[in-house]
Amino acid sequence: MNKPKKNITVLGAGISGLTIAYWLKKAGHQVTVLEATSEPGGTMHSQRRGKLLIDYGPNSGLETTPLIGELISDLNLQDEIVYANDKAKKRYILRNEQLHPLPTSPSAFLKTKLFSTKTKLNLLLEPFKSKSKDGYNQSISRFVVRRLGKEFLDYAVNPFVSGIFAGNPDRLSVKSALPRLFKLEEEYGSLIKGMIKGAKERKKNPEKSKQAARMFSFRDGMQTLPLALAKAMANELKFHCEVEKIKKVDGAYEVSYLQNKKKTQAKTDVVISTLPAYKAKEVFKDFGEQLINHFNRIYYPPVAVLYLVFKRDEVKIPLDGFGFLVPALEQKKFLGAIWSSTLFPQRAADDQATFTLYIGGARNAQIFSMKEEVMVNQVLIEFKKIMKIDADPVHWFIKKWSRAIPQYNLGHHEHERYFDQFENENPGVLLAGNFRGGVSVGDCIKNSKEVADKALKFL
Repeated sequence: MNKPKKNITVLGAGISGLTIAYWLKKAGHQVTVLEATSEPGGTMHSQRRGKLLIDYGPNSGLETTPLIGELISDLNLQDEIVYANDKAKKRYILRNEQLHPLPTSPSAFLKTKLFSTKTKLNLLLEPFKSKSKDGYNQSISRFVVRRLGKEFLDYAVNPFVSGIFAGNPDRLSVKSALPRLFKLEEEYGSLIKGMIKGAKERKKNPEKSKQAARMFSFRDGMQTLPLALAKAMANELKFHCEVEKIKKVDGAYEVSYLQNKKKTQAKTDVVISTLPAYKAKEVFKDFGEQLINHFNRIYYPPVAVLYLVFKRDEVKIPLDGFGFLVPALEQKKFLGAIWSSTLFPQRAADDQATFTLYIGGARNAQIFSMKEEVMVNQVLIEFKKIMKIDADPVHWFIKKWSRAIPQYNLGHHEHERYFDQFENENPGVLLAGNFRGGVSVGDCIKNSKEVADKALKFL
């Protein structure tokens, strides 16, 4: 006799929840996805305003895993995907009010004015420096200063970390936040040796590093992907379903939720939560204080996304790159700016230049105590000076995320270890989302397949 099909419930219809559910449906299993809001995508939120296209969440993705290509093919998005302009390979760092291209070759590194001669010489000594005895108990700052020097931290890694996590390298764990960097020292004893010796291994790997992967988006923005997944999961996806509680019942799990404010309960064999940690702690409150404590210790700083539109001829510097990042030492009120109309085609009118600025983050969360208009005006003054713009923007739009990107701070490996233990002690419950395994779009898609494969063991 055939075994009866088991039920799977996925909490959250962000990119993690949708892709997990998609892989399980593709494998022939019965899935229900519960989403509290009225649309899919979570922070993947795209908006058309005439000829303007605004991404208020991730502005792009990197093809770091072949799973992205598989999804695009399955969902018939081949005609929708767009790749970044070649100019996007050029990125700038602000130093002393000037934009310096980040060097991408040994010769460019030797010529750049971004770093001093001392830092350049120090980099040559990196292969001869010993491994740390601290293992994973290191912040990114401590790791980088030890191997590459303080200036390299301040004007390369600090802004880079702000661009990915909106985070503070003094608090972020190198092992959890930048695992590939940590692995180079662990396996090869040197970052430079690891880059050289590991080149052959990386070529054989179907996955690509973030440095080598192509940057992509879609004609109508990044939300195209979750919208297509939601369409493919139309029969499985339920909106306006706010999950209140999960509890164990007779060897299975009971999910209590409000569906359009009406109390509903459903039994399920497998629960996969992709809720952010600050929401998951409420849903899983019956599973013990230890789990809640781990959720509570994962910090999500606030980030505001400010989208600016100027007349192109009012911008006095060449828009020949991805944009620029702002090191903390420069003491600006924003973390960086993407030159949106340069990055992808048809994102604005031909006579317009558009920019996406990121404000706040872990290093500048206090800025959110300002009134919105005051905050925007102060950021505008700084940005216009850097970009040599004398005029006011034609339009501006802002989106505030009160809790944006989870921080993989020191001790994050303890959360990971405990979540693994929790899943072993509660078979059929899986904890997923971008607070585990990476925060990028590619990381979330890669991890979604791993989580789906874990779930198959219970079916």
